[in-house]
Order: sequence, then C-alpha cells, then structure tokens
Amino acid sequence: MSNPIEDVTIRDSMIRLGQLLKLANLVEDGVEAAELIKNGLVKVNGEIDDRRGRQLHNGDTVAVNGQTVRVVAPTAD
Repeated sequence: MSNPIEDVTIRDSMIRLGQLLKLANLVEDGVEAAELIKNGLVKVNGEIDDRRGRQLHNGDTVAVNGQTVRVVAPTAD
C-alpha cells in the first residue's frame, strides 16, 4: 500500500529542495536535509537528485523516508 501524496503550498512560483524538505516537516533542519540529499535518499519526480539548491515548481514531487509531497505554487492571474 502506497502512502498518499501530501500537497505543500508555497508562496512563490519556486522553492529550493532543501527549503521544501524543511517546510514540509520532512527534516528537522538544513543539516539533515543536506545529509539526506548528499546520500542520495531524496527523489524528485521519481529520480534521485543530489542538488540541495534544485529548483522545484508547481506539480513537482519529492519523496524521502517513505513520504511523498507535491509542490503547489500560486497560479498566475
């Protein structure tokens, strides 16, 4: 049974991977985020990504420790 994907709403059109991990409460702090990313334990859109500064946009998914979140950005009016 797969875990549901949780939406995480961001204020701007983009967020960096390390920031999203903290915002979504998937890590305690930036140090933990950096370690998980560096060790190849974070997947972005289904693929391992080792760039903490990776830019994420509306609809991107991030999976770590069996949890998956989806970025929800404001739409342009």
